Amino acid sequence: MNSNTFRMPVRRTAAAATAAALAVGPVVLLAPAAHATGGEGRASAVVLRTGLDVSLLNKSVDVPLRASLNEVEAPETENKTALTVKVEGAENGKPISVLRADVATSKATVDKDKAEGYVNLVKARVHVPGVPLLSLIEVEKVTAKALCETGKQPVAEANLLGHVTVLGKKTTLSTAGQTKVGVPGVGDVTLDLSRTSTTSRTAAATALELKVEVNPLKLGVAEVNGTVTLAEATCETPKGTRPTEKPTENPTEKPTGKPSEQPSQEPSAKPTDDGGVQTQNEGAKPTDQNLAATGGSSMTPYLAGGAIVLLGGGAGALVLARSRARG
Repeated sequence: MNSNTFRMPVRRTAAAATAAALAVGPVVLLAPAAHATGGEGRASAVVLRTGLDVSLLNKSVDVPLRASLNEVEAPETENKTALTVKVEGAENGKPISVLRADVATSKATVDKDKAEGYVNLVKARVHVPGVPLLSLIEVEKVTAKALCETGKQPVAEANLLGHVTVLGKKTTLSTAGQTKVGVPGVGDVTLDLSRTSTTSRTAAATALELKVEVNPLKLGVAEVNGTVTLAEATCETPKGTRPTEKPTENPTEKPTGKPSEQPSQEPSAKPTDDGGVQTQNEGAKPTDQNLAATGGSSMTPYLAGGAIVLLGGGAGALVLARSRARG
């Protein structure tokens, strides 16, 4: 149980000094927080947070009431169920249980791939100074969850289950905006239900946020103004593992050169020293290099020989025909 005492000054001068001291150093009650390591993500969770200004004796003394229950940052878990603050001069000097609950758990975790904040609050009752017989609010169960995973859209969820009682009145809360509850002679409470927000890397969820304006019978004994937050969770996505190298935007290798515009080798046929030609059929030369460059080939000798034989045969036949004609 967390507790603290705000003492009521006896004399007016002492009251001013006390108010100044409290204004300089407002009391903050919270659980020890541990910072996230390893994943570069963040997560937090808090069961209750108060930002109240308590004015005593017609505002002769102002006491900032800044208190938190189970406020943690990853990696941490808290399970305390009561936060008691004692403000001398209010409620006859008795301690004020700002919050009591059957279950009040806050949890925040972070690793390299995920960050998560979670709050679970069951059968909770919130009190403020100046209203000893009424709870500011009573709830059956509220939860808040913020989940941020690498590569996924962050998620924020806030839920309120069961009935809600505000300043002794059972109230149905609106899911589409604010709900204002007024009790004559006591004060007004404006409630925001299930507020959530997300970005590409963050998420935040608040089950209930109350704006409080309380001045019982306007007696000036204890006037309370400010906000009370129930069940809040936040997270920020870890950056995750980065690639070791940047993807190549251009080809890894460039062409070694431009295509050759000239033949890689000169033509293989060149005029020979003896006036012949060098053919491209495996580099063989003509068998008779004394032939003319036009019309010569390896078959020329055979064709010439055949022509001579035919010519000789024809001449012989002609002689034979003439001799027969004479005889």
